[in-house]
Amino acid sequence: MVRPSQLLHPRREPVAARPAATVLLLRDTDAGVQVLMTRRSMSASFAPGAYVFPGGGVDAADAASHAHARRRAMQSDLHLTQAIAAIRESFEELGVLLARRADGTHANSGDIAALDRGAPFAEQCAAKGLTLAADEVFVLARWITDRDLPRRFDVPFLVARMPPGQTPVADESEQFEPVWIRPQDALARHREGTFFIIFPTIRTLQRLLDHATVDGVLQACAATEQPLWISCPRAGLLAGREARYMEHELPYGELALVCPDGQIAHALDWQSEQPVPLLKNLLRLTAPNPGAMTGPGTNSYLVGDPATGYAVIDPGPADPEHLEKLWRAAGGDIRMIVCTHSHPDHSPGAVPLQARCSPRPPILGLPSAPTARSHSYFVPDRSLKEGERLSLSGLDRDGNWTHTLQVMHTPGHAANHVCLMLLEDGLLFSGDHILSGSTTVVDPPDGDMSQYLASLDRLSAACKEHHIEFILPAHGHAMGGFDGEALAAIARLKDHRLRREARIVQAMQAQPDGTLDDWLSRAYDDVPERMWPVAKRSLMAHVARITSAAPGP
Repeated sequence: MVRPSQLLHPRREPVAARPAATVLLLRDTDAGVQVLMTRRSMSASFAPGAYVFPGGGVDAADAASHAHARRRAMQSDLHLTQAIAAIRESFEELGVLLARRADGTHANSGDIAALDRGAPFAEQCAAKGLTLAADEVFVLARWITDRDLPRRFDVPFLVARMPPGQTPVADESEQFEPVWIRPQDALARHREGTFFIIFPTIRTLQRLLDHATVDGVLQACAATEQPLWISCPRAGLLAGREARYMEHELPYGELALVCPDGQIAHALDWQSEQPVPLLKNLLRLTAPNPGAMTGPGTNSYLVGDPATGYAVIDPGPADPEHLEKLWRAAGGDIRMIVCTHSHPDHSPGAVPLQARCSPRPPILGLPSAPTARSHSYFVPDRSLKEGERLSLSGLDRDGNWTHTLQVMHTPGHAANHVCLMLLEDGLLFSGDHILSGSTTVVDPPDGDMSQYLASLDRLSAACKEHHIEFILPAHGHAMGGFDGEALAAIARLKDHRLRREARIVQAMQAQPDGTLDDWLSRAYDDVPERMWPVAKRSLMAHVARITSAAPGP
């Protein structure tokens, strides 16, 4: 866990989230699934003027109305209460009633006309012989309003099929202009500026695009009885404007690291002009070498503070301007330079950066192996040892500070690859072993797939042991930010490699006399052809692993 003393922004407690419920009423049409939406009042305190799904707060009467509702065998009390709240809100706001008569038929317009939208809801229905169809309402997602907002809600997004023979009529006080619309049309109109929708609505409509029918949506929800996703978005700044992200999106982890309480203060734009503060003891400066293999560029990290001096992790290419900015960001007080591996976008800057410093800091790492390509030749001043701890210590007005980096040898991407854990703050500097948003290349002979997978297992175990919550890769944003995500990212990466290997085995079995190019076109047909020359390197590593494990004649 990051030390509170190292956070950039003062701690603040987000506003407590109030329980609420909303429901997506769906219907099938020849053109695809449509969802019922309605426009909120311009005077509404939350999302005025936005098109939304019907819904509102969960109240005590909803929890007390279980006896008046039908429920599924696996439907929890909480989900039953939420379904009742959504049914009530649909009736109060749009005059839509998800209920059944005693004979099992749907409530009709006559039943709806006999009810008073302003009177106690469930009791009225029971008095009219109607049972709330909560068993036909399923949990799609759970949204918790962003931490930065002054009004917050904890909202299940529920789904149900629109009852036949009913016509929505807005209450004309909170909701207006009910409209049936396909998700793709709502999203298109929003982009055009004619249909205002807020972030959770946008993301939910995007998820609906995966389903061709109402049955498809309901079956996906019924299979788990749990939300298909849970999100409490985070916001940062992109091109000077607020931008919000869900947990599966790349900037989320970095926003959680820099602004854990939801402060909108962190710029996400990639640039190489100035260091980006991530913590008080952590700066990132991205080298000006973007490309297909480097993403936005190689991340050089500065760990430390003015009281302790700094360690540079991956000085990057020998770019004089980049190295000058690193040196200035550290105030010239660089105590050590650590290279995670010897590839040309990571280590060549070490010697010229060292030459700028006085006294000269040691260059640390592992020497390149004989298998390394000529452009990856690297010899450190001192070789790191497995488990070695590199410490920066100092005294400032608040007391003694120590920043400790523990070394792990993680061969696979390169024979001399190391990762570093900042123990006091639960951070893993992963070099190229773990990247943000992509998989790393394993290029034989210096790269070895079996070693790469074994290193992933060791990293996973180390993350558990040292409570690592965030991963800082050499390319891309910081990763992590919610419970177990660092471990999950490693698990996903290993699963991806093993699934790719299974496809390669299938390709080899289908064409036992095939060439690497033959197998490449089969096993990587989901990868753009322009990336095949790069993918071929990892294919070679997989083939070497597969053939080494095959039984002899």
